[in-house]
This record gives sequence, structure tokens and C-alpha cells, in this order.
Amino acid sequence: MLSSKIIKLKDILLNSGKNPKFSHFDFDYNYAGCNLYKENELWEKCARSMAYAISNQNVWVDSNDTIGGRIFYSNEKKVEEYCHELEFINYGYKKIKEEILDYDELRNNQIISDILMGHITWRFDYILEYGIQGLKEKYQKALNETDDNKSKEFYQGVLIMFDALLEFNDKHIEYYEKIGNYELAERMKKVPRYPCSSFKEAVQSFYMQHIVVMRENPYGGNGPGRLDYFLWPYLRKDLEKGIITIEEAKEIIDELFLRFEERLYDMDMWTESIVVGGTNEDGSSSVNPLTYIMIESIIDLKIIHPSVYIRMPINQPEELVNICAKYVLIGNNRAQILNDESIISALQNNGVSYKDAVQYTCGGCMEIGIQGKQSDLMYAGWQNTLKILELMITGGVCLKTKNQQSFFKNKNSLSKYNSFDAFYEDFIKEANRLTKIFLRQFDIYSRVLEERRPSYLLSSMIDDCFKKGRNMHGGGAKYHDYGGTHLGLPNLIDSLYAIKVGIFENKICTKESLIDALINDYSGYEKLQYELKKLPKYGIDDAEVDKFANKVMSDFLDMYLNYKTRFNGRGKPTILTFIHSPAAASILGATADGLNAGHSIAQGITPYSNSMKNGITAAINSCCKMPYMKFYGGASSMWDFASSWINENIVKAILLSFISQKGQIFQGNTTPVNELINAKIHPEKYENLMVRVGGYSAKFVNLWPELQDEVINRLRHRG
Repeated sequence: MLSSKIIKLKDILLNSGKNPKFSHFDFDYNYAGCNLYKENELWEKCARSMAYAISNQNVWVDSNDTIGGRIFYSNEKKVEEYCHELEFINYGYKKIKEEILDYDELRNNQIISDILMGHITWRFDYILEYGIQGLKEKYQKALNETDDNKSKEFYQGVLIMFDALLEFNDKHIEYYEKIGNYELAERMKKVPRYPCSSFKEAVQSFYMQHIVVMRENPYGGNGPGRLDYFLWPYLRKDLEKGIITIEEAKEIIDELFLRFEERLYDMDMWTESIVVGGTNEDGSSSVNPLTYIMIESIIDLKIIHPSVYIRMPINQPEELVNICAKYVLIGNNRAQILNDESIISALQNNGVSYKDAVQYTCGGCMEIGIQGKQSDLMYAGWQNTLKILELMITGGVCLKTKNQQSFFKNKNSLSKYNSFDAFYEDFIKEANRLTKIFLRQFDIYSRVLEERRPSYLLSSMIDDCFKKGRNMHGGGAKYHDYGGTHLGLPNLIDSLYAIKVGIFENKICTKESLIDALINDYSGYEKLQYELKKLPKYGIDDAEVDKFANKVMSDFLDMYLNYKTRFNGRGKPTILTFIHSPAAASILGATADGLNAGHSIAQGITPYSNSMKNGITAAINSCCKMPYMKFYGGASSMWDFASSWINENIVKAILLSFISQKGQIFQGNTTPVNELINAKIHPEKYENLMVRVGGYSAKFVNLWPELQDEVINRLRHRG
């Protein structure tokens, strides 16, 4: 339940979010680069320009605040002159195009996508524990002792950013004193400059560093991570001393979450995730009272931001299972449940120590990373696997444009192969070649980020940047992995199985006839289309199909896992569909499983809606037979339910079955389909209707029509 204070505050902060204050951050950043620091070396120009823009931000305060600090993104002063040396996005693409041939053709065929940054978490608890002053002393000592020039640049860059954070923080003190908020002013005099000694101080210190880091690194997908884990020791001490109650702590968390919503209002795809619960290093549950407070808060508030996800420890408390079921059922389609046993095992299987693995989290949608140990290309792009198969079947001819694609090296169409095994072997070779190109672009981009976006403040909270004296893209991060997804794997499995069984084994048609059917989008081949649709599919709990599906997924996961990045990291398969289904569908012709051109793409590793013919139990059984030990970056699944059937007990039973079978990531929707259809027709009546899209939740009316249709047309499971 929300207190009367929070109900009032919610109206104030949401109205503030709807009307974002004016910002000149981007203008200042470029102005400083072009004018104030134009003669400085690049590393220092980056640091000082960012510091100038951070410290020069406007201060916005309100008499109702108990947490200080505000930034706004969407009402920015127009930049008059860009500093080209500070620009890295277009420069990064320019460098990629110089090294990767056929870039435009690869991108048009969705073999290469736009590069996404972010999706990491950092060790903000260092600031809570030591304070900025303590960290400054540590970095100054390292600067004095090193003879390495690159390390000197890094340590100085961090010190410059520490000072900027404190300068921005300190500007608030006078404003709060002027409006009589002396308690908050006194708190901000202490933190984040010095270590925290109370829960209120820890929340304030966290939030001030968070909004400054997010100014330095403004990418949806960066998030707090294990906030309950790091804040709980401060709350526990205050509760033991009797200086705070659980109810008061709930109000503080409510306000904190509302401050996220105020800052990110109408920025639905900007996902900042808080991941609660989980496991301690000794294997015990790290679920604590703050875990439940945060889950109840996001249920009660009914807001988009922040995203609150739940880690289920191996021996999950019954109370946690109950609140997970409640969250799935009445949490406005916002719940996402992560299975510790499956995810920690997969991390260990891929070279992560147990000590690190138990600190896994999601920065954004569901990208699995270790808190404060990753560089920020954790979900950097996606590939359309069905397009690769289409070109393999046709010998490199696009079914949509009818043009030969020069980048596709295998010019043998399906008709040239005498066995499925030979066809599949060449298909995997070609897909692997293209995946290496896909991942190599991130090595190129990372070199640009090292020089032009050193992210000194964020890197100061990434292990082992301090020890190595390098930023996270200069080799500082402990795990320099590149995450991405092979989109449409369930659909790919269905099409490959249809070719294997329908064409090569059962010979329901010739190879040439299949190609002709695909070229004609099954017009004139309706009987063949019917026969292909009748074949067994992934998602019906068929042992033979699921074994085949496991092999296909395993082969594609290996393409990532076998790639070594520039600092001995790995490719990191992070399997989700996000918003990409309509875009992927738009370039596809008909597929060998009997579907027409432009059909939607399955969510993550969830069986395709049309393929789940034997109910949700069979679908989950199939899904949970996949090679989870190789899902190093996480494997999401989407389970949408008919609202007339689903209830808390059914959710619990399904969730526990999923977890017991080692499924990794569970999410879904419970909103009636007719309500979604009405919302599409009358958006003004459903402004606050939220749906689970694919790794994140959004206001339904803010989605574009094709994505709305994709959500509406998903299978709703029922008894």
C-alpha cells in the first residue's frame, strides 16, 4: 500500500516527468570540447569536457524532496557546434566500414545491426563504503606511484570526474537550505563525499552517483543491479538501532523509484534494472526484507521505471515464490524471474568463478553480466538467423528483392545438396563466418570507445580498471565480452527440421519445388504448405524434435563462445527478441516451416506461438531441454496467459516447474487480448496500460502498430 505522502508525491513527480526541465548538458559538453579544452590531449579533453558539463548542470529542488538530485534528458538546448574529436558513434561506424567489406549489404540483410551500448552494472557500493573522498585518496596514491603514462591519464581522468560529481552535488546544498530543507542539505554535505552510516545516507549517495553516471553514460540498459543486496546492510543497522521502521524504509524506496520515473518518463525503452534476491557467496539466500519492499513498491506504484527483476535462489523461500506469483499476476506485466541455479551454472561453465557468478545481474532487459566487472557492449546487436537460412536455400538470392547478395559466399542452393547433413554443415559454416564478422565489428568499435568515450567515472567502479590503470574499453574490465543475439532460433529450428524430415526424409516434395514455393510465397503450393505446417515443431515436447533443437541452438551458441575479443573476452550469446520481431519479419520471404513472408519472430528461445500445439506444459518441457550451460549471456522466454484462466496458484506451479527444469528467464503478460485491441483503437483511454514486450515493459499505446500487433497475436496459454 502507498502512504498518503507517497500518493501526493507520485502526482507531483509524474507531472514533473511529463514536463521535463530545460537542460544544456550536450551543448556544454560540445562547447567545452570546442573552446575551453580544444588544445588539450584527447584523454584530457574527454575528461574535462564531461566534467564541465556535469558540474554546470542546473539544480532543480522541491520542498517535498527527501532525496536530492535531478537530471532531465528530453528538453535539451540545441548544440550549435559539435566537437568532432568527442564524437564516437559516426566515427565508430566509419572505422567499421573501412575494415568490413560489404557493410551496407550485410546491414540491409540484418547480418550486422546498429551497435547498442550499455546493459551493465557497476560497483556503486564503493562510493557508499569509502565515499568519494576515500576513493580520491586511493586514485591519487596510484597516480603518484605509477610510471605508466596510460595509467596516469586514466587516474587523472577519474579524479577529474570525482571532483565534478562533488561539485554538482554541492550545488544542491545552498538550494535546499534556501527552501528550509535543512535535513537533506546536511545529508548532502556528508554524502557522497564521505562513507555512509545510515540507510537514508546510502540511498542519497546511491542516487547522486547514479544520475551522474547516467549522464556520463546515457544508455538505456545501464542499471543499479543488486540494489537490495548493497543497501540492506545499512537498513539492517538502522532497524536494529530503532532509528527507522520498515514502513519508513518503504516510503524511501517508493520515493526513490518515483525519482526514476520522473527522470525517465515516456522513455519506455530506456531500461534501468534493479535485480533483487539471489544467492550469497556461501550458497545461502541473499533475500532480505528490502527485497520484498522493492517488489511491493513497484507493484504498488504502477510505473514503468525502474525495472525490478527477481533472482530465485536455489532454496527459494516460500514467501518469495508467493510474491513472484503475485508480481506476475498483478504487476502490470512487469515481472521477470531469473533462476540462480541455471544461470550461475552457465556462468561457471563458461569460465566465471563462483564468487563472481553469484554477483550476476541484469543492467537492462535481461543481459546477464557480473556486477561491476564487464565492459559495456553486453547487448551490442542482433542477427536475423532466418535470413541466413533463406539465402542458404536460394544460393544467396533474397526472396524479397530477388537480388543476388554478394556478401553470401555459399552460392549452392538447396537443390545442389544430396543430404541434409551436407546442407546443414555448409549452413553452419556460412552462419559462423557471418557471426565472426558481426562480432569483429565490436572489436573495432571498442577501440574507438577506448579513446573517445573513456567513461572515467563509470570505469572507476568497474573491476579491474583501477588495478590495470585502464578504462573499461582499454582492457580494464575483468570480462571484456561482446553480447548479441541470434534472432529467431525457434523459427530457424522449425524450418531446418522441415527441410530435414519433410524434404530429405519423407520427400513430400522435391528440393526445387520447395524453392519455387518459397519464391511464390506458397501461392499455388497450398497443399505443400499444409503438409509442412503439419510436421512436428519445437514446443510440443517431442523428444526427436527437441534433440534436434538442442543441437541447432548449441551450434549457434558455439559461434559466440568460440570468438575471442580484443582483451581475451568472449562472444556472449544473449538470447532475446526485444523489439526486433517486426523489423526481422519485414525482410523475410516465406519459410520452410510453411509460414508466409513477413511472419513474426518467436520471443527469445520460446517456441513459436503456432508451434505450441500441446499446451504450456509441453512447451516449457521443450524449452527446458535446450543447452542452458551454453547460455552465457542469458536465455529469455515469454509465457503469455489467458486472463480468464490464470491465477496465483497456477502461476506458482508453472514457475516452479520452469525453475526445477533449469529454465533461465521467465516473463509474460496477463492482460486480456480484447483490452489490448481496444487500447489500439482508443489509445486515449488506455494511457497507463503496460505490456511485456520482450525483455522490457512499455506503455502499450507508445508502441508502434506492428509491435502492438506482435504482442496481440501471441499465443495466450490456457488450461
